[in-house]
Amino acid sequence: MKTAIIGASEEALHTIEKAHEYGLTVVALDGNGKAPGLSAADKALVVDISDEEETIKALREEKAAFVLTVPIGRYLTTIGAVNDALTLPGISKEMAVLCTDKYSFHKTLFEQGLRSCHCYGVGNHLGDETPNDVLAEKLVNGELSLAFPAILKPRFGSGSRGIHMLNRREELERALQEAEGESYVLEECIEGEEYGVDGAMVGSDFQMVLLRYKRNTPPPARQAVAYFSVQPADPFYEQVKVYMQRVTACLGLRECLLHADLIRGEDGPFVIELSARPSGHNLHNLFTPLCTGVDVAEEYIKYRMGKPFCFVPKQTKSMMIHYFDMQGEVKQLPDQAQIERTIKELQNKSGKGLLKISLTEWECRIKEGEILQPVSDGHSLMGRGYFILEGDDQKELALCAEEIKRMFF
Repeated sequence: MKTAIIGASEEALHTIEKAHEYGLTVVALDGNGKAPGLSAADKALVVDISDEEETIKALREEKAAFVLTVPIGRYLTTIGAVNDALTLPGISKEMAVLCTDKYSFHKTLFEQGLRSCHCYGVGNHLGDETPNDVLAEKLVNGELSLAFPAILKPRFGSGSRGIHMLNRREELERALQEAEGESYVLEECIEGEEYGVDGAMVGSDFQMVLLRYKRNTPPPARQAVAYFSVQPADPFYEQVKVYMQRVTACLGLRECLLHADLIRGEDGPFVIELSARPSGHNLHNLFTPLCTGVDVAEEYIKYRMGKPFCFVPKQTKSMMIHYFDMQGEVKQLPDQAQIERTIKELQNKSGKGLLKISLTEWECRIKEGEILQPVSDGHSLMGRGYFILEGDDQKELALCAEEIKRMFF
């Protein structure tokens, strides 16, 4: 049986490996001839995946049984177009557009009462957008409702880039001038803690795999630097399950993996963004399986092959993945043995059995003498590596993480 992967970055390697374990032949497509996934696949096709027609043409000859989604941005729409054209299972073009177009996403959910903020399309490229100067004039004249703080961000893609956090109208006017020539969305900020969701759609049924609490950098980027697993016993866990079932039904999502970012607001969950593909940043391929025992890529492969599968975890371990968000000159590089000794010393200081933390994974790509710049987006952070700790208390995990980071200086 043959499968296809559209977008063959390093984050596609895990899915390719799992596909091979189940005897699948993998055809990978990417516009970058040096993409790591092309080398790992059985057949590599160098194709501009932003070009839907060329991608469909290339895959029509391959006769793949299905497309496996991997972490990908805006061109999730190409996967939807391929599925539509070749009558393959999985997301449609319409579903993919709702996931990648932030304004269409908002309008669809807002109409059903599933998003409660004011949001406007800004630019002059699409029919539903308001030109920047016209929007600014309407806000000044009180013709549009907008409460501050607000956020101006690219309508498509982003990765924490091109984001403006706005606290007053004057800042908005300057930001609109800078944003001229692109498509943006302007929306009110919802206050609250941020979370991430890993899940899957079996038919039209939403199945939650993991709820993750985020630690972010300050606005405007709000780049996640750590995730903590949330236990199913937490009342918010059930609220998110119910809310996400309504959100996915509203968007018409079916037959796909998904991840979402949401806020724990005063009125309950509020979805920021959602995409019909697995999470990146070593979450779907490492952290989520370690926490839950569920490898979403593997389970989706089994699902598509007609084999027994299960996305519902039997247990959820209390764990944290932390990326190296430090800044400054690296004076020394602790190894895994030193980290484990430090954890043991912390345990001894805390008293008998009060601190139960263990190091589960350690991947450090930082070099001694390297000058670490402040974290601005995912690209500036993910190449440094990560570590994963297991422990019963979220605060203790966070304190331990800070102690580990201090060891570099």
